[in-house]
Amino acid sequence: MTHVWLLLLVLLPWSAFAQPVGNPAPLHYASVEEEARFHALTAELRCVQCQNQSLADSNAQIAQDLRREVLALMHEGRSDAQIRQFLGARYGEFVLYRPRVEARTWLLWFGPLLVFLLGVGAVVQVVRKHSTSTPALPTDEQEW
Repeated sequence: MTHVWLLLLVLLPWSAFAQPVGNPAPLHYASVEEEARFHALTAELRCVQCQNQSLADSNAQIAQDLRREVLALMHEGRSDAQIRQFLGARYGEFVLYRPRVEARTWLLWFGPLLVFLLGVGAVVQVVRKHSTSTPALPTDEQEW
C-alpha cells in the first residue's frame, strides 16, 4: 500500500504538465481562397507559447485555439490588418513576426543596423591604430 502512495507522490507533479485536449475537429473553410488567406495569415503570426514558431507550424494547444480564433475573425468579415491589430492588442507586438515601425519598436527594427555600424567603427579604429603603431622597417643605413 505504501508503494502505491509513493508512486502517486512521484507521478502527481507530472500531471501539471498535461495540456487539456482541445477541439480535435478540423477547420472548415468557406472557399479555397479563404483557406489560402488563412494559411498566409497564420504564417505571419507567432505562437505565443513556442516563441520561434509560426501559428501555422505550432502544435501547442494555444496555437490551435488561436488558429480557430483567426478563422472565426475571418468569418466575421475582418480584414487581415484588423485581425493582426486585434491579436497585437491582445497578446502584444510579439505575436507579429513583422511588428509595426513606431517609436517603441525602433530598437527592434534598427538595433541590428546600429550594432553592425558600431562593429564596423570598432574594426576601423583597430585597423587605424594598428597601422600607425607599426614600427618602421630597418634600413641599410642603420647600425645594430
